[in-house]
Amino acid sequence: MNSRRILVLALLSALSSAGCMQNSAPAPAAEAMAAAPASGDMAAPAATAGMAMASDAAPMSTAHYQVTFASRWTAANHPLEYPAPEYLGLAVAHFSGLIGASHKAGYSLFAEGSKPSAGLERLSEMGKHDPLNDEIAAAIQSGQALAMVESTEPLKDHSKTETADVAVDTDHSRVSLVAMIAPSPDWFAGVKDVDLMENGQWVAEKTLDVMPFDSGGDDGTTYRADDVDTDPKKPTTSLNGNPHFTYNGKFLPVATVTFKKI
Repeated sequence: MNSRRILVLALLSALSSAGCMQNSAPAPAAEAMAAAPASGDMAAPAATAGMAMASDAAPMSTAHYQVTFASRWTAANHPLEYPAPEYLGLAVAHFSGLIGASHKAGYSLFAEGSKPSAGLERLSEMGKHDPLNDEIAAAIQSGQALAMVESTEPLKDHSKTETADVAVDTDHSRVSLVAMIAPSPDWFAGVKDVDLMENGQWVAEKTLDVMPFDSGGDDGTTYRADDVDTDPKKPTTSLNGNPHFTYNGKFLPVATVTFKKI
């Protein structure tokens, strides 16, 4: 029995003896006071409740997303020299498998105005994931990236989609990914720094246009241009203004990508 309860009970006894109470049972309020913990303990339930509310309001530290890549690269929207099936014996319009990463702000899978890494150049010229996968693995090892996102099959049937999964956390809430536009000299489709946390919460779903880029590794200017390796490499640039991706004066996306929380 703590000192507070002893004091309250002593007070009740004194009042009862003086005839100030109508019966011997302590009033409910007084009994509650007697049963209450000391003032130092009284603050604990309120603090605990506050902590629970904060925990409920905060996002989970990790989340998983399904990534869906859907083509919008069509002969109707991109008619100039579109690599259609009638070009017998030649590669028809398709995308390589996706590759990318979830990462911190400041990490760049690709960046306009910067020369391509060896991995980005090979991806954009040949559709190969190595050594870009090794570059991403090194970024994961250093803590700049959290996880790789990858689909292994090329997208040749434009009525279908490519899908992959990616993990994110509060320190690595952004995603960047790329796929080769094929055939092409060194063109790729990509999105970068897609932040899946908004206003402190994981977004349920987000869809973005995927635009075409020139990696800067080849000087070719048409889909089926001969390999003309650029040395030294040029900076990666948007293909905005390129006639293959501009129609009726508009720079058109070649795909969309949707991130859906799972």
